Amino acid sequence: MRIVFMGTPEFAVGSLDALVTNHFNVVAVVTAPDKPSGRGLSMQESSVKRFAKAHGIPVLQPTNLKDPSFLNELKSLHADVQIVVAFRMLPESVWNMPTEGTFNLHASLLPRYRGAAPINWAIINGEKETGVTTFKLKHEIDTGGIVFTERVPILDTDNAGSLHDRLKETGAQLIVRTAKAIETAVKEGRTLEFKQQDETQVSHAPKLNKDNCRIDWNKSPEQIHNLIRGLSPYPSAYCF
Repeated sequence: MRIVFMGTPEFAVGSLDALVTNHFNVVAVVTAPDKPSGRGLSMQESSVKRFAKAHGIPVLQPTNLKDPSFLNELKSLHADVQIVVAFRMLPESVWNMPTEGTFNLHASLLPRYRGAAPINWAIINGEKETGVTTFKLKHEIDTGGIVFTERVPILDTDNAGSLHDRLKETGAQLIVRTAKAIETAVKEGRTLEFKQQDETQVSHAPKLNKDNCRIDWNKSPEQIHNLIRGLSPYPSAYCF
């Protein structure tokens, strides 16, 4: 089974590493373009790109996912499936390209915490449990049919960093389980089974910004504590 992997940050590296370690055929990686960083503004490669280069996996870095040259290059890879972990929104021309579709790993128990910052918001809101979900992509963000979920407790001592690291490892195992399920379904000539998301359980995890990172001292000590640890070590809570 030919797999194209899409991802950018360290969170995605765990899943890519697990696929490679389990001898899946990752034919290419799609990741963000290099960008200037630090005081000297030297060009920095994404965590996923560094891993791919170290393992001899071809890397694609499109600036525009609808660019015809990128789409032609992606099509030439003849992927059976695309696996997406911590990347950006894909146009239909990309996610609908592989014969078996495109599958995403999301760091929550969908349909709870759909959106960009599920790890942070689960802690900020005082949840005692979260998890990871694999699902098949469709038009609306984080809404596709669920393949597998895995629950992970949120400890009182957790912050966003420690929970991120545990979810990265659990998510990597779930990606391997999902890839095996897809491969088995293809070999047996059947359609992979999905669980539809319960729309009555939807909650959202919007992008973090200056407004929702600021400490409101009128809130309870528990709420303030959850905000600070939910934003630690990045992007961090603040006040004046």
